[in-house]
Order: sequence, then C-alpha cells, then structure tokens
Amino acid sequence: MNGGYTVWRGSPAPLGATWDGSGVNFALYSEHAERVALCLFDPKGRREVERIEVPYRTDFVWHCYLPEARPGQLYGYRVHGPYDPERGHRFNACKLLLDPYARLIEGPLKWSDAQFGYRVGGRREDLQMDTRDNASGALKARVVDPAFTWGDDRPPRNSWKDTVIYEAHVKGLTQLHPDVPPQLRGTYEGLASAPMLDHFRRLGVTAVQLLPVHTAVDEKHLVERGLRNYWGYNTIGFFAPDPRYSASGELREFKTMVKRLHEAGLEVLLDVVYNHTAEGNHLGPTLSFRGIDNTVYYRLEDNPRYYRDYTGCGNSLSTLHPIALRLVFDSLRYWVSEMHVDGFRFDLAVTLAREQHAFDPHGAFLDIARQDPVLSQVKLIAEPWDVGEGGYQVGGFPPGWSDWNGRYRDDLRSYWKGDDEVVDELASRLSGSSDIFAPGGRGPTASINFVTAHDGFTLRDLVSYNEKHNEANGAGNRDGESHNRSWNCGAEGPTDDPSIRALRRRQMRNFLATLFFSQGVPMLLHGDEIGRTQGGNNNAYCQDNEVAWVNWTLDDEAKSILAFTRRVIALRNRHPLFRRLTFFRGRAVHEEGDKDIVWLHPAGREMSDEEWGADFARCLGAHLSGRGLSERDEHGVPVEDDDLLMLLNAGSEEASFQLPNGGGRPWHVRIDTDSEDGLPRQPVFAAGAAYPLKGRSLVLLCRPRI
Repeated sequence: MNGGYTVWRGSPAPLGATWDGSGVNFALYSEHAERVALCLFDPKGRREVERIEVPYRTDFVWHCYLPEARPGQLYGYRVHGPYDPERGHRFNACKLLLDPYARLIEGPLKWSDAQFGYRVGGRREDLQMDTRDNASGALKARVVDPAFTWGDDRPPRNSWKDTVIYEAHVKGLTQLHPDVPPQLRGTYEGLASAPMLDHFRRLGVTAVQLLPVHTAVDEKHLVERGLRNYWGYNTIGFFAPDPRYSASGELREFKTMVKRLHEAGLEVLLDVVYNHTAEGNHLGPTLSFRGIDNTVYYRLEDNPRYYRDYTGCGNSLSTLHPIALRLVFDSLRYWVSEMHVDGFRFDLAVTLAREQHAFDPHGAFLDIARQDPVLSQVKLIAEPWDVGEGGYQVGGFPPGWSDWNGRYRDDLRSYWKGDDEVVDELASRLSGSSDIFAPGGRGPTASINFVTAHDGFTLRDLVSYNEKHNEANGAGNRDGESHNRSWNCGAEGPTDDPSIRALRRRQMRNFLATLFFSQGVPMLLHGDEIGRTQGGNNNAYCQDNEVAWVNWTLDDEAKSILAFTRRVIALRNRHPLFRRLTFFRGRAVHEEGDKDIVWLHPAGREMSDEEWGADFARCLGAHLSGRGLSERDEHGVPVEDDDLLMLLNAGSEEASFQLPNGGGRPWHVRIDTDSEDGLPRQPVFAAGAAYPLKGRSLVLLCRPRI
C-alpha cells in the first residue's frame, strides 16, 4: 500500500514522529522485528488509508521520511516478528501499535477481545495468537507541530527550603468549582484559570504537583463495571498529555497552563509512572511496547513467558535495557525542555532503581538522573518503595533526590491519635528526620512531609473514620490500606454530636499546624484546606465522580479550615526557622550558650533521656533559637529569626506548660489549635509563666528579637 506517498530514507533519530516544517520523519526502535509497517489513518481514525512498509533500518531503528505528511496525521505501527511467548516474543502484526514516542494520542481505547494479542478464553491462554485486526478501536498517535510562543517564560526555580507542594488532580480540583467557566472545568486550562490561580496565591503554596497527566488507559475490568482509572496510574504514552483533561484537544493547552502557573510564581511538578505500563501481565492487552519488542521494554522472569512484577500492576519496565532506559530519560527531558515543567514525583521509584533484582542507589537510573545536565536542575522526588523484596527505601536515595517520607505520615498520625511511646519518633519527624536522611548526606529538604495524599484518607476522613469504606469500588471493600492509624473521635463517619465535630476540627488543625511547622518540605493534598471528604473511601482511584472531586461549596466550617491553613502556611513562609537547610545539632550556637533546639518537659526543663518514654511524654515542647540557623543570605549576612516555641499535647487532659524565661522577654501566641480560628484567647504570656495547654492541641509562640 505504498502507492500514495513518497517515501524517503529519513533519519533514525530522533525517535517518534518529527515534523520539520517540510515533512515528517518516523523512527521506531525494534531489535527483534522482521518487518515494520507504518499505518496512516483518516482524520477521525476510522479508516486506514495507507500502509507503508518501512524500508530502512539503522541500528535496530526502523525509519522513513514522508515529505507529504503534515501535523494532525494519525498513525500507528504493525510490527512483524515471531509470536513465541515462551521465548519472550509477542509480535502480532494484526494489532495496531501505539508509537512509544507519540506526542499526542487519539482515543479512548475501545475495549474488545481484539485488543489482546492472544485468543481470549482459548485453551492455551496466551500461547495461541489472535488474528483479529484491532485498528478500529486502538489508540492512535497524532503528528504534532510543537511551535508555541513561550515569550519570556522562565522556571520559578523556587528553592527546596521555600517549597510548599500542593498535590492535585487536574479534573478533580476544578470539576465542581463554581467560578471556573463550565467549559473549562476538569481541564488543563481550568486548572490555570483566574479563580484557581487566586486560590493558590492566597493559600501560599509554591508548587502544584499533578497526579499523572501522561496518557493512561482505563482498565477493561473497570470499564465493564462503569468505572474509570481516575488517578491515571496506568500509563501508555510517556510523551503525550492525557486528552481527557484537554478542553481544546491541542498540545498548546498544556503549555499554556504551565506558562500561566509560572507567571503566578508556581512550579509545575508531574507525578510520573515509568515503573510499569498499561499492558499488564502475560494476559494483558497488546497496545504498544509488548508488540513492538517485548524483551526490550519489560523485565521478564527466568521463564520469559511471564513478567517480573515489582509494581503490583502486572509488569515492570526494564530500565536494565538501554533503550527502555533511554525512553524514560527522553520523556523526562521532553517534559522539561519542551513542556517547561519543573520537576517530577516518581511513582514506585524503587522499581526504576533496581538493577538485576535489588535496589541500587548507584545504579544506572539514579546515576544518569544525577548527572544529566537537564534533569539535575529540576526537582526530583521519589516514592521510595515498591512491592518487591527490599522495596521500602525511605532515606535510601542519593543526594539530589527528595523522598516521600512515609514514616513522617505514620508517626504524626500515631501521635495525634494518642498512641503510646511515639513522642521520640515525633521529635525526629518535627526536626527533619535526620535519623533517616543524615546518614546518606542529605538535609531536611530531602524529606517530603505529608499527612495525607491521593492514596488514602483525606484529612477530614482521617479524623472521621476508623475503618475504610471502599464498597463503591466494587471489590468488596478488600482494596485499599487497612492499617490507617486513623481515629474517628468517637463516631464512625458523619455525626451531629457537637463535641465530636469540634474535636475533629481541632484534630485537623493539629495535623495542619504540625505539617507546616516541621522541618522539611510540606505537601498538602488538594481539598484538605477546606475539609474535603471521600465518605471514608481510602482508595478512590476509580471514582471519577463526586466521591473524589473537590466540592467547592464552602460552609462556615470549610471557610474556617481554609483560613487556618492560610495562616499556618503564612507563618511558615515568614519564619526561616521552619525552613532550615541543615539539621539541628542540639548544641550551643553563640556565646550566650543557647542551643539551636531544646526539647522541653512541661515543667520547662530540658527533657532527659529517661523522660522520653514516660506517660507525660504525650506532651512536648520544642524551643527553637532564632540565632541557630547557621545560614547567610545572598549578601553574606547571617540569617536570624525570632525565637519560636512549639507546644504539643496529644493527651486528652490539659497540661500546665512552663514557658522558658530567656531574659524575661514575653512570649506572643501565634497559633492555638484549641480555638476554632486558631487565634489565641490570650495573645501574650510573660516569660516563665505557665501556659494552659489544652488536651489535643498545638500552640506556637514567638519571642521577637530586640
């Protein structure tokens, strides 16, 4: 079918479809293919109008140049080779395959048995090849013109110590927002609309971290139940923004979103899923990588019919193979260089950092990321675990990386729940988790601190439910984490009891204040600032509906939580003591002998080793010296701050806390979570006075320097 198009040799680089202003170069890597056909489709993708046998191959890259091709052209590949799963090969030219380097993807995928490379339901399972053509329902790549007027767009380059991350879902954040124009709700353009930019600015966050926006696939079993993969952790296109979030269907919309967020001083971080693909295990569909060259892109077991699964999703991308590794880094550089994003959070990053089997902090993936001239300049965040052996690696990543600190989440939840013998762990988390990160040569900003995230309870649900309630997911409430360290404050779910409701609001304020007054980089889950609920669902990955969307109809309670969140973020941003680059040493910092941090007993004295495990240890004070920063500003002047005192009481009874004297200067109360608005009832206390620290509350006091 090469009749209608002129075919030139073209180039093996770059991979993908590249418009140069005159024509399009197509290049696809397949090491074991015998033949490759480029298939061109009509503008709606319904009919294959041309099939071109790619005649040129250079170093396993199949390539050609079509001088008549233009942006907007839909295409896919058919790759010929052996169908021999027992040797790891799953070529099937009956299946139209998506270009791994596709910049824009036309969908959605239309599920049918034809999307599988084997005969579904057959006696030999995946060993019998299926010969049906899947093209009518397959995903197709679209050639793009990357031209965009960036103007003077520049990355904000917010320092790690000043970063406040806001984790958000593109659709869920804006779908119900009354001030976002209806046609823009749930889209990239809606996320960067004026109402959202105003919200981010007033909230005080510095970076928006988006749940996956790489094009993803809704699993067949979800579609059959009327559900979707709402979170998007089922990637099939590592270069293409997911079209489900596009109001225009154009590539420029994503770029416009980034540009507007940058203009507001906000960085854009992407949650990326390179650890696995949407093709699943050996019984999964053949959509792209599997049919292009299965042994190149996936880690296979000793019996290569099966996939090595460190992810719990059926397969693991093989960063052992240089071409799969190149795919990952080509994708990352593309998003930085072409799309102007400012960093990445790597889902199940341990899988990427495994060599033959074990996690290796000096392996190829981490070494390349550290020295890459583009990626070493952006923010790199690891979700430092996977489901394989030795998969929990918090603190194990090298310098240049920050880790989601799961121990921070767990220890804070345990403390405010009122568990015994956790106050020493609390102190470590408040002070930046030096026990975790200092041995690897990293500082406090290596710790991404969070109490809640997309995966798990929202903040309101954390204080409203003892058990998960995931029945709507259709898995018999068996999915999702069962050990949440949550506490419902006396009733499961919604209640009219005013005392329980008041306690829940206070607990939310406790968590928020602790998060933003801790050393490290805080991350706030979208909607927690207004007390969003998911009705106890702690695994809302498939709930593309009101369960997971943020409800922006604010009652007085939501407005109060929002005002409190803004206040504690503003305090963090105002005080450099909360944003240290180095760990506390617990030593004298100047001639007066003050230590940079002192952990206080309620009697006002420094905690002894024996007292850390005592019953009263649910109550703790942290005195931070404003002269203990050991930092200088851009002019070389030592940075100083006011002295700060944080008092925490996770017990149910009031504690009388003796305030430090410190030369007789009074203490000014900035936050008291016992009050509904967080403002103190008595704003000033004399040095050495007793502070009535209510049960289950946190207080921040400040002593301004003269």
